[in-house]
Amino acid sequence: MHRRHSNIVLIGMPGSGKSTVGVVLAKCASMDFVDTDILIQCSVGRSLQDIVDRDGHMALRAVEEKVLLDLHCTNHVIATGGSAVYSRAAMEHLKSNGLVVFLDVDLETLKTRIHDYETRGLAKRPDQSFEELFAERAALYSSYADLAVSCARLSVAEVCAVIIEAWEGFGTACRNGGRFRRHQT
Repeated sequence: MHRRHSNIVLIGMPGSGKSTVGVVLAKCASMDFVDTDILIQCSVGRSLQDIVDRDGHMALRAVEEKVLLDLHCTNHVIATGGSAVYSRAAMEHLKSNGLVVFLDVDLETLKTRIHDYETRGLAKRPDQSFEELFAERAALYSSYADLAVSCARLSVAEVCAVIIEAWEGFGTACRNGGRFRRHQT
């Protein structure tokens, strides 16, 4: 069956599992996989951290927006960078052909997963703490998500199962003119 919205777009904080879940989800759903952080690095020939260090966090956001707007694919799982949600244009572009899934992980769990916060290449203000970044982005993730999966206590396989179940219902909801949104607790 051909779906108008053929992609699954993963959004969330660094450490939420977008790349890890994305690879497994793509295999389970027989889809291709793309990690936009890698596309960004390839497009400029530099690491994310190098962009932030030399040009600043806003330069990284600008490159990310361009890469996302230039991304045209179907039948893909797309793992976005954590700052993708700062660009309304990029998010609307991704939503036009995809189910946007917020991998929602609480701050304490993220802190146990992220050990390289200062060298990870995050698009954040130099003086911004991880806690502040988390608080700033939470509302953005929620506002763009078609589906939010609370995944701190779920295995990668369980997260993928929740997304696939929702994905199967997403096509029906779109065909019936409804907005699909479900939160997993």
